[in-house]
Amino acid sequence: MWPGTTGSAGGFAAHAASAKAVVVQKAVAAERNLFLGMACTDAPTGGPMATATSIHSAKSPSAPLGKTKLVAFAILALTALWLVWNWGSIKGQARVGAAYGAHITCSCRYIEGRDMQSCETDKETGMEIVSISDDPENKRIFASVPFLAEAVAERRGAFGCIQLTEAEIEAL
Repeated sequence: MWPGTTGSAGGFAAHAASAKAVVVQKAVAAERNLFLGMACTDAPTGGPMATATSIHSAKSPSAPLGKTKLVAFAILALTALWLVWNWGSIKGQARVGAAYGAHITCSCRYIEGRDMQSCETDKETGMEIVSISDDPENKRIFASVPFLAEAVAERRGAFGCIQLTEAEIEAL
């Protein structure tokens, strides 16, 4: 016969060990409802116990990173749109700045006879991006705004300093 069974009917009798097991199972099954649908089950020792019934509702750590990427993409897209919209104006201002720098520096250098260091002080504010170089042999000044524009001014006798055309610049 099996332990805990009585008679020939095969019925189970209450056994002290099995009664304790039922109490332990009830203690294990005692749940406390927490916030956000999570449940905490108490272990037989009275402390909390991890269960498979817990619902993980915490946000993933990549959520703030995804928002940052979205904001960065939006800023980049707006900047690109602004550049496309204003490209003609930017290019035109670069041409004017290069031509002005070449002409003023040519007049300073070859008409007034000042050195290049002295001529640098004649630049207007905002012209820091215009780079200027000197060709004393041909009495020419080269001015450029990187990747946008270039201009050349040359001293031509009694005419003073004149701007060279694009064809004249390419022929140099």
